[in-house]
Amino acid sequence: MTLLQLLDYAGVAVFAATGALAASRKQLDIIGFLFLGSITGIGGGTFRDLILGMPVFWVGNPAYVLVCVGIAVLVFFTAHLVESRYKLLLWLDAVGLSAYAVMGAAKGLDASGSPTVGIVMGVLTATFGGILRDLLAGEPSVLLRPEIYVTAALTGASAFTLLDFLHVPLSISALVAFATAFLVRGGALKFGWSFKTYKSRPGRRPEDIP
Repeated sequence: MTLLQLLDYAGVAVFAATGALAASRKQLDIIGFLFLGSITGIGGGTFRDLILGMPVFWVGNPAYVLVCVGIAVLVFFTAHLVESRYKLLLWLDAVGLSAYAVMGAAKGLDASGSPTVGIVMGVLTATFGGILRDLLAGEPSVLLRPEIYVTAALTGASAFTLLDFLHVPLSISALVAFATAFLVRGGALKFGWSFKTYKSRPGRRPEDIP
């Protein structure tokens, strides 16, 4: 198994775990765990492959779905042992985001040869599964949290694309890009890193607009 394949499976497994943890917070049944775990685990990669016009990865290799199922069942029986499931969800999400930022960028580059497409695919692959999870579980979206999120995926995908352009060996590029994305997201979770938010005057009432 290559490093990229390992990152792909790791991204699926970790995101599936975050989906199952979200199901545990909502006290869903086993079917709810399987559904949320699978949607979160394969959602980003499915979206990526559909945009690129490629065969959807888990259709050609159903083992990815089985990974989601296995992780969801495991979490169903063990989630109660975790004291802070939302905190664990966020840290596992950071791992999945980092792995998928690299994998998405690699697939985007391989399919198009365009650095821009590679970076965009890295960001979309890394973030879409988490967005689906939060939307379906009724959790506060990770995109709306104050600390850096999308920027971490952007940093990882950009790092991989740049190193690929410089002809750095694939394994080194993937590891450096993964570490970069995780350090950015992990630092944001640990230290609350964030960008300055938009401030404006309150909006006018419709009846006050000429």
